[in-house]
Amino acid sequence: MPKPHGFTYEVRHDRTVVITHQGRAAGTLRGGRAEKFLAEVESGDAQLVMARWTGAYKFGNERTARNHPRNRR
Repeated sequence: MPKPHGFTYEVRHDRTVVITHQGRAAGTLRGGRAEKFLAEVESGDAQLVMARWTGAYKFGNERTARNHPRNRR
């Protein structure tokens, strides 16, 4: 599975964290969640942490699901 990429985050003046993926807003965190996110980003792989917090990451089964007869068009 490829590593996530294309994520960035911005901490605003009111300590709100805005996470973007390839230029589009993927999530906004405020308060305790924002502080917890910032602590986790500092201690680990920032791209993976942002992907996990936004839910915008691949699970590895997309190709299998796409080829299932129920999902073909």
